[in-house]
Amino acid sequence: MIVLVIVTLYPFLNTIVVSLNAGNDTIRGGIYLWPRQWTIQNYKAVFASGTIYNAFWISVARTVLSTLLNIFLTTMLSYTLSRREYVFRKPITIIFVLTMYFSAGLIPGYFLIKDLHLLNSFWVYIFPSMISAFNMIVIRTYIGTIPESLVESSKIDGAGDFKIFMRIIFPLCTPVLATIALFVAVGAWNSWFDSFLYTSSKQELSTLQYELMKLLSSSMNSNNNPNVAAGVGMTQDSAISLVTPLSIRAAVTVVASVPILLVYPFMQKYFVVGLNVGSVKE
Repeated sequence: MIVLVIVTLYPFLNTIVVSLNAGNDTIRGGIYLWPRQWTIQNYKAVFASGTIYNAFWISVARTVLSTLLNIFLTTMLSYTLSRREYVFRKPITIIFVLTMYFSAGLIPGYFLIKDLHLLNSFWVYIFPSMISAFNMIVIRTYIGTIPESLVESSKIDGAGDFKIFMRIIFPLCTPVLATIALFVAVGAWNSWFDSFLYTSSKQELSTLQYELMKLLSSSMNSNNNPNVAAGVGMTQDSAISLVTPLSIRAAVTVVASVPILLVYPFMQKYFVVGLNVGSVKE
């Protein structure tokens, strides 16, 4: 287990070390677990652009809304399709499963977004991700493990389907919902291609990942990047000596990863299956 922990943590620790090491020194190699020349110029280069901060809040808003809506709507759909008395549950399930295997492609998808008037709109980040076929199957399978006696007793007491869903099913699905929430949040946080396709002409809707991708691309294309030099408040020659594509890439990786990693400690306690054990005694 110690070897496994070392193998797992070393790449991330090495990335942090490289991001804190002077770029011209990093090119020499031999950077492992401790920087040879400490510097924060790599992070200054990342945060030099004023668009980074607005992009950060756009990414946060996108991640939070996408996660909440996806969890609630997908769980509601999963509960509906898990009911044996619902006569259309099988054909509807098949339709959703088919979307996992077949796609119309990029161009028809773009024209669909255009016809829905979602281009250059914040809601283009939200509406397409409100329902997930894979998450629906996972949640529906979990709902199938909840004792049917709970639903039957609630119906005897006069509870309707929506009340049963909100008071019984949704709370008992907390473990699987926590897992799905992480999947959705990580996917929404890391996504940048939809920003490139649908909102690239509207700077105020750019996401953090898209801005970091542009910064990384510009640094990889040329070591002599005047924007980076100007952003860190140095001369162009001094910036080149401290900021290189390798060091920028490490700093970008850390900046993009740390916010979503902070969510894991708060969600970890929900990764326990069996909250409904003991709720029914037979």
